Amino acid sequence: MTLRGRLLVATPQLADPNFSRTVVLLLDHGDDGAFGVVLNRASDTRVADAIEPWAEVASAPGVVFLGGPVGTDQAIGLGLSADPAPEARWAPLFADLGSVDLEAGPTARSLQQFRLFVGYAGWGVDQLEAEIEEGSWFVVDAEPPVDVFSADPDRLWADVLRRQPGRTAWFANVPEDLSTN
Repeated sequence: MTLRGRLLVATPQLADPNFSRTVVLLLDHGDDGAFGVVLNRASDTRVADAIEPWAEVASAPGVVFLGGPVGTDQAIGLGLSADPAPEARWAPLFADLGSVDLEAGPTARSLQQFRLFVGYAGWGVDQLEAEIEEGSWFVVDAEPPVDVFSADPDRLWADVLRRQPGRTAWFANVPEDLSTN
């Protein structure tokens, strides 16, 4: 079963500092592994300083996001489009979300929202499944426009957990430093 289009929400027990309190959108998941971007790690770099033409369509807060610890020399653009024409160089992923060709420029498409990520999160064959089994991740449904383009990414981890049913919602209240609990 594919987890493509779902969110991975780091559980409090996940010790890897690259993923502590992160929310990862899985862009692909299959027999060869998984690939996604961290949605809630905003950098201090403005989109205007990284790829100036995209600044005009960048969603608030208008900064580059750290998509993950792998491929930090690579950029990924995600956009929400109501009119993804084939010539727009917009590749659909799921819902109305797609990847955009950053070289094409924002005038080539009608984007309602846009976010720029540097790097990505990746897992080899069965690696993600093992991490889920050991309790490192909650796997939850995504709300693409709300989650991907959150104007307050610092709150995204808690916000996603709060909307979950049952005991999972309680984890939104866990302090960052578990020794203070």
